Amino acid sequence: MVAYVINEIVVTEPERFQTYADQVPAILAAYGGEYVVRGGDPEQVDGPEPPHKLVVLRFASREAARAWRNSPEYLAILPIREATSTSRVYLVDGYAG
Repeated sequence: MVAYVINEIVVTEPERFQTYADQVPAILAAYGGEYVVRGGDPEQVDGPEPPHKLVVLRFASREAARAWRNSPEYLAILPIREATSTSRVYLVDGYAG
């Protein structure tokens, strides 16, 4: 079943954060992931104010998403994201309908 990683993110140090963001696409592709949403400026339609950026990644399965998230390549750059932003990250299964 398809799985998604959803990241609500507030970037606190944009220039340094960009060094992380520039490295993610290659690592993501190596683990079979793809961007569904990679952007800023979310529009508030209902509820509390949205974060600065919203990122949605799609993987073939929850296991594939975990493999990416726990990979040595991603873990090597994760401290940059953690130091330059605050975020909430979710791993969810897609709709099997």
